[in-house]
Amino acid sequence: MLRPHSASTPAFPVPSNTPRNTDMSVSTEWWSRFFTGPAVEFWRRALPPDHTAAEAVFLEGALGLRPGSRVIDVPCGHGRIALELAARGARVSGIDISEEAIAIARGEAAARGLDAVFEVGDMRDLPFEAELDAVFCFGNSFGYLDDAGNALFLERVARALRRGGRFAMDTGYVAESLLPQLVKRAWYEMGDLTCLAARSYDPRTARLEVEYRFIQDGKVDIRTASSRIHTCLEVVRLFERAGLREVECFGSIDRKPFELGSPSLIVTATRS
Repeated sequence: MLRPHSASTPAFPVPSNTPRNTDMSVSTEWWSRFFTGPAVEFWRRALPPDHTAAEAVFLEGALGLRPGSRVIDVPCGHGRIALELAARGARVSGIDISEEAIAIARGEAAARGLDAVFEVGDMRDLPFEAELDAVFCFGNSFGYLDDAGNALFLERVARALRRGGRFAMDTGYVAESLLPQLVKRAWYEMGDLTCLAARSYDPRTARLEVEYRFIQDGKVDIRTASSRIHTCLEVVRLFERAGLREVECFGSIDRKPFELGSPSLIVTATRS
């Protein structure tokens, strides 16, 4: 679990003249280039194995997975949850836009002898039609896109699922979770890799803008990210417009009801 430290007094100075990667502007498709190098390694270290196992148990139940169930993790990152589900008998594929993350996932699958397939691709480009038993999207990825892109992603998920197929999504980037306790500056330490996250919320666009400073081996790598912040009601309506029904909202993987201040929103639904 990420453990923020107070950022009022940095543990060490951060050079003010550090070169910025101007290609990371939030006005571009920032996510297509963000997840390389220290960003991939940071999220690889962020969550312990027992948390991944608990998420896999939740998904097995929420998605109705059985041995041989065909399930897609999108975007899958370095395959953290997908690999765990594959080890439990599901037929898992993962899609992510980061070539580095996909290479890690493929290497881990080979090392563990798991039957899991990982491909580089955009989360909106799911090449399936009424084929899948389940799809899941965990880890705050929903909201990276603009409103049209977020809606398109859900439409593609619904199209990919067979009738009665299940979808689960997890995000801490909803208004009821994020805004009541927004931490504007926080340090995170992952061994020799440290990150400073500076956050701001623009109510006119309903987007969270984050500047990350990854610090490792005396080098500072600055990157920016942007996410659309929906309310729970907006998310539910987007699901329904995409053709996803029986929508349920939880505040944690132990199925507590979602409420103001819940750490995240987990939504499950069925293709009608």
